[in-house]
Amino acid sequence: MFFFEVILVLWIMFKVVSVIVWNNSPFLRKVSLSSVFTRHKRRFPRSKWEEEKTDDGTKWTFLEHKGPVFAPPYEPLPSNVKFYYDGKELKLSEDAEEVAGFYARMLEHDYTTKSVFNTNFLTDWRKVMTPEEAKLIKDLSKCNFKEMHAYFQSVSEKNRNRSKEEKAALKAKNEEIQKEYGFCTIDGHKEKIGNFRIEPPGLFRGRGEHPKMGKLKRRVMPEDVLINCSKDSKIPKPPSGHKWREVRHDNTVTWLASWTENVQQQAKYVMLNPSSKLKGEKDWQKYETARKLHKCIDKIRENYRADWKAKEMQVRQRAVALYFIDRLALRAGNEKDDEQADTVGCCSLRVEHIQLHKEKDGKEYVVVFDFLGKDSIRYYNEVPVEKRVFKNLEIFIENKKDSDDLFDRLNTQTLNEHLKDLMPGLTAKVFRTYNASITLQKQLDELTDGDASVPEKILAYNRANRAVAILCNHQRAVPKGHSKSMEALKEKIQAKRDQIDEAEEDLQQASKAAKRGSVKEKLACDKKKKALERLKDQLKKLELQETDRDENKTIALGTSKLNYLDPRISVAWCKKHGVPIEKIYNKTQRDKFRWAIDMAGPDYVF
Repeated sequence: MFFFEVILVLWIMFKVVSVIVWNNSPFLRKVSLSSVFTRHKRRFPRSKWEEEKTDDGTKWTFLEHKGPVFAPPYEPLPSNVKFYYDGKELKLSEDAEEVAGFYARMLEHDYTTKSVFNTNFLTDWRKVMTPEEAKLIKDLSKCNFKEMHAYFQSVSEKNRNRSKEEKAALKAKNEEIQKEYGFCTIDGHKEKIGNFRIEPPGLFRGRGEHPKMGKLKRRVMPEDVLINCSKDSKIPKPPSGHKWREVRHDNTVTWLASWTENVQQQAKYVMLNPSSKLKGEKDWQKYETARKLHKCIDKIRENYRADWKAKEMQVRQRAVALYFIDRLALRAGNEKDDEQADTVGCCSLRVEHIQLHKEKDGKEYVVVFDFLGKDSIRYYNEVPVEKRVFKNLEIFIENKKDSDDLFDRLNTQTLNEHLKDLMPGLTAKVFRTYNASITLQKQLDELTDGDASVPEKILAYNRANRAVAILCNHQRAVPKGHSKSMEALKEKIQAKRDQIDEAEEDLQQASKAAKRGSVKEKLACDKKKKALERLKDQLKKLELQETDRDENKTIALGTSKLNYLDPRISVAWCKKHGVPIEKIYNKTQRDKFRWAIDMAGPDYVF
């Protein structure tokens, strides 16, 4: 009996020592693969990023939350705010008044000048009217929303001018709501929820010339909402007098609530915050897949180049499309129906979207692309291509009308099936992520001067990021306040130059005085010299800021930085070159990429 007690004590001591050694030895944590240490790591995880992952599609074992926050009920307009039709005052029913208010708010917006927007609005507005209202209101041009518009403007102005106390009270109220509804419990962790408020009703805008602009986005009710949580959790309670459409316990998905919006019939979700463990894992896996592509990209390029000469036309079209997706970071593109904006990607390009020039501006075999991409953003690019690609394009467009498909024997499904054969998990988006990340890595290596100042390094980083944004066609309109902000910046720069001129004169006089040999005068001279150096540094920062802001005026850097660039590249660059990470990522972004900040050292290479 004594022998077994000794063995038990020794076994317990071994367990305790192994845990201590494991938690205090970075070397063992990285290198040891023994089952003993692996078990301890699972039982005592150091962080949520290192917990054991399953391969059966299970995302969680326990999920509890309070459900979404719905838009507040409609508050009727004050009795002194009138609506007029054909010059006569008309008291609208509550539903009709609410929808009229959506339009009144936008009265000075460009959208209300568009016939499609106005037609769609009037059609949907009449659907919520009483029979008497619908019988009367048939012409939008006879509607007078001016008093309603003025009222909403006054409310906005009042909100902007809230007192300090009112702002504090509103902040406290929102924090209480955030505390109750903005967090969930998932597998023992308290995680922040990304979008726990359901979007209020309004008018659909869409991107570009969307055919459904102006349609009514109706109010989402609890009866429209699916709730997802674990069986052993406290089921969220719907608002009083309502019930959920359905309660599910699906641990293979990461959404907490879902509903279908009525305009485009798209599913909407309440999801975890980007800083959550599940979101972080998904991001990490996305960039790891792109890194795998880096290892076999040469072989894939060799294969599609060989396929340019294939006997089957379908294979040739696939190879040329893949060349464009790889080289130009084009999206694959999906088929659109008549009720969606006419945007295209690579597979859905039509003959009218390209022009072929055997010679253009001194370059041979130039393809000019001109089409509307995602979000109706125009893609225009003049690209010299290889002769074999050019010849194939000539064959593809032969005897076709402008409205015919360029790749008539290819679609996104067959393309993605082919990509999966080339590499597990490979899609057109992986190419986009890979090319964006590798471009950033190369640009940072080329543009960064290790001896430069931090502001100069940040300018180099933004220029590298800009090269990626141009590759991915992440454009934007020049911000409305750009000219004004640039003028203000130029004034600051001029003021700083004037200060430098004065400081140089002061230093010159101080230097003359210091030559007389007085210790006090020499100290004053040194002080003025340092002040001048500080002013010159400040001027340099302002000039760099001016250059950066002007270069970025038509480019959206945020999309690529948050969705296509492996954050470990940026983190490693910051650590290697002594640039504070907060200069590249704000707090929300640092929370989103916490996994990368923890993981990447200064020597990380994509």
